[in-house]
Amino acid sequence: MTIILENPVRRNTVKFSILFRRDNLFRISINLSEYSSIMAKDTILLVGASGQIGSELTMLLRERFGGANVVAADIKSPLPEVVESGPFEYLNVLDTANYAGILEKHKVTQIYNMAAMLSATGEKYPLKAWELNMDGLFNTLELSIIHGIKKIYWPSSIAVFGPTTPVQDTPQTTIMEPNTIYGISKQAGERLCEWYNQKKGVDVRSLRYPGIISYKSEPGGGTTDYAVDIYFKAKREGKYTSFLDKETCLPMMYMPDAIRATVELMESPADALSIRSSYNVAAMSFSPEMVSNSIKKQIPDFEISYEPDYRQKIADAWPQSIDDSTARTDWNWKPHYDLDSMTLDMLKNVK
Repeated sequence: MTIILENPVRRNTVKFSILFRRDNLFRISINLSEYSSIMAKDTILLVGASGQIGSELTMLLRERFGGANVVAADIKSPLPEVVESGPFEYLNVLDTANYAGILEKHKVTQIYNMAAMLSATGEKYPLKAWELNMDGLFNTLELSIIHGIKKIYWPSSIAVFGPTTPVQDTPQTTIMEPNTIYGISKQAGERLCEWYNQKKGVDVRSLRYPGIISYKSEPGGGTTDYAVDIYFKAKREGKYTSFLDKETCLPMMYMPDAIRATVELMESPADALSIRSSYNVAAMSFSPEMVSNSIKKQIPDFEISYEPDYRQKIADAWPQSIDDSTARTDWNWKPHYDLDSMTLDMLKNVK
């Protein structure tokens, strides 16, 4: 016997073939590709899809949920692969009217707001950084209530910590006195997210990203960007000048782990999450000298020199290692890459 179910929203069908046996047991055969298309009811809007994390997160989400179900948006032109694999909208996250129009047009049910001005750039343009980072979040949270958004993702950062924070194994809950506009905006954003969850019932989720390293995009204005640039320079020039001192140790994470952590958090049951400000997540910690030594295992002639600049003071105020035990307990977070395995993959893929 075959049962045909119709999805009234997507106007497609799925066949369930039921085979009855004499022992009254039965087997159900399902066309999984059709079934997946029916179950994929969520439409995701990813704001900041042209950024370092946003571009790669867009592609992973499209692989998982289908290109048509993930709308990429940014004020900047997207990568060709983003345009070719699904819908794209030009969006300034501060433009409330356009933002609302895109949510309505695509019937969005989840938002990933990745739009932000990072630490080093934010120190040069503090007013613009505050406006983008805070008003963009306000717009996202308010519009989510108006348009019935199911879940929101908003990234925080280790920049929320400051010079008075314990630098080793920085706890989930600790002193937070950031001294950069980026860090201050992220700390305020965490408080805002928790307030909207507790007072308005908004299902907003967040991670405190460490430095993120990827071979797919050039550095984008962050203090930890040396750990991206060093691989490009090692491959192209065989040498690198670091803007941080050789012993400056900071928490880092390879992009595949960062993307996976983001999606795993968003797919976790709401009642499993004990943190509604932002979760600590960690993978590895290293200094410029340590990453240089890792590179030399593959490129023995690689040379590094040091000329610390204004970003050194920013880095000195950040943790050296992170305690992410709450994330590991709540949603089973675990990184896959360490420094040497990341170095191998970076040098293999950097052009």
